[in-house]
Amino acid sequence: MTFNRAGGILLHPSSLPETPGIGTIGKQAFKFVDWLAEAKQTLWQMLPYGPTGYGDSPYASFSTFAGNPLLIDLDILIENGWLTKEQAAAPEWIKNEGYVDFGSVVYWKVPLLKTAASQFLEGKGTDLRNQYEAFKNDNASWLDNYSIFMSIKEFYDEKAQKENRFGAMWSNWWPHELAVHDDKAVSEWHSSHVHETEVHKVIQFMFFEQWKALKAYANKNGVQIIGDIPIFVAADSADVWANQHLFQVDQNGRAVAVAGVPPDYFSATGQLWGNPLYNWDAMEKENYHWWVCRIKSLLQQVDFVRIDHFRGFEAYWSVPAGEETAINGKWIPGPAHKLFEVIRKELGEVPIIAEDLGLITEEVRALRDDFGFPGMKVLQFAFDVNEAGQNGFINAFLPHMYNQNCIVYTGTHDNDTMQGWLNNASEEERNLVRRYVSGGVCPEKITDDMLCPLLIKAAFASTALMAVIPMQDVFAIASEGRMNTPSTTGGHNWQWRMSAEHFDSSKASWLRELATLYAR
Repeated sequence: MTFNRAGGILLHPSSLPETPGIGTIGKQAFKFVDWLAEAKQTLWQMLPYGPTGYGDSPYASFSTFAGNPLLIDLDILIENGWLTKEQAAAPEWIKNEGYVDFGSVVYWKVPLLKTAASQFLEGKGTDLRNQYEAFKNDNASWLDNYSIFMSIKEFYDEKAQKENRFGAMWSNWWPHELAVHDDKAVSEWHSSHVHETEVHKVIQFMFFEQWKALKAYANKNGVQIIGDIPIFVAADSADVWANQHLFQVDQNGRAVAVAGVPPDYFSATGQLWGNPLYNWDAMEKENYHWWVCRIKSLLQQVDFVRIDHFRGFEAYWSVPAGEETAINGKWIPGPAHKLFEVIRKELGEVPIIAEDLGLITEEVRALRDDFGFPGMKVLQFAFDVNEAGQNGFINAFLPHMYNQNCIVYTGTHDNDTMQGWLNNASEEERNLVRRYVSGGVCPEKITDDMLCPLLIKAAFASTALMAVIPMQDVFAIASEGRMNTPSTTGGHNWQWRMSAEHFDSSKASWLRELATLYAR
C-alpha cells in the first residue's frame, strides 16, 4: 500500500465545540473539515468512535462495529423531522463548552435519541425507510446481536439501578441460556422486545447516515480520515457475548485469561487491561473471518486504519483471570503473518498503520515491515538526556533517525500535551530540545513559548510520510488539555473539548505554510 507524504490533526469528534454536552459529527465537524482544508491538512485522525460504557473510554466499546450514539447531531435529526426543537432543547445543566460530562450527556441525550428513533419508526419526518431496510440487511451480521445485547443490558442495568448497585456483566445475566447466547433464548428475548431492539437499530442507522455524509464531505475537500481500533475488545461487549467460542472464556462466559503488558521501567507490576483474549486457534479454523469483517467494516467508514497495540499479533501477554496485577503473565505467540496474509487475500492491500510503541522485538518489526505497514514515532519520547552523548544523538524517536515509512506525532491520546510535557520537563531536557530545534545556533535565544511550535515544525520537516499533530499541541495547550492518563479512571479522561476560537485563521495559515514548505 502506497502512503503519500501528508500532514494532519488528531482530534476526536467528542472534542468538537458548540454543541450541547459533547462534540458531534454534525455542523461543527463539517466546519473542522473546512478549517483543515484552509490549513492544507489532508488527514483527520480520530480515536475509536464506538459506544462507550463505564469509564467513557473509546477503547472499551460495547461493540467494535457500532457507532457511538452520543456523537449523533441533534440538529440534523430536527432537520429530518425525527425530533422537534422543543424536544431537543437542552436543559441548563448541559453546557456547550468545557469538559464533557458523560454521565449528564447520557442521562439527557439517550432518551432523546430513542424518541427520535420511535418517531422515525412511526413514519414522521423524512422518509428513509428504504435506506433503513438496506442498512439493516447490509449490517445484519453485527447489528442484530448488538441491538439485542443493548436491550438486554439496559434491562439489567435498570434493574441494578433500582437495587442501588452496578449493572451486571452479560456473563451474569439470567437465565443462563441468555448469558451464553443460546439461540433459542436469544430469539425468545427478541420476540418479546422487538421495539427496544428496533430502536437501537434505528439509532445506528442515524449515526451512520450522518457519518457517511461527513466522510463524503471530508474526502470531497481533500481530507482523509484515519480510524482507530484497539487490538482487543471490551469484555462487556456484544462482540464477546455473541462470539464466545472465539475468545478465551469458559462455558459460563467468564474469561480464563486476560490481556495486559508485563512489568517494565514504568510499572513494576505491569498493566492489567482485563480484556478477554482471542482464541486464535478457533479464529484460524474460521479463516479469521471475524477479523476480516472487522477491518472491512471500518474501511467502509475511514481511509486508513490504525491498529492499537500491534505487537499483540506477534505475541501477547496472557494473565490468568483473577490476578490483581500483570506480573504473573506470560508471552503467548499470536497469529502473526497468517492473519495478515488472509486479510490481504480477502481485502487486498489494506492501509493499516501499526501502533508499534512499547516493547518491540525484531519479530514484531518483521511482521510490520513484511506487510509494509508504517509504524509510529512520538516526539515526546525523543529527548532522553542519557542518549545525548558525545557519539551523537541517536534516539529512534528523533526526526533525523526516521525511515520514511512511519507517522510522526508530537504526542498521542495517552501522552500529556506537548506543552504540558515541556512544562514538567527538567531544565536539562528543555535545553536539549532547544539545542535540537535551533541546530545548536544560539539555543539560548529559544524561549520556552517557542518550543512547542518548533517541535511541530520538526515533525513536519521530518522524513516521516505522515505528520499528525494533536489539536491541543497546535495551540500549545498545557496539561488541562490532556486527553487520557493511562491506567486511571475519573479525572478528565476523554473529556477535553476545543473552543470555537480554535477555528483560528492565523493557525491555519501557519500550518498551511508548514505543509507547503515541507511538501505535505
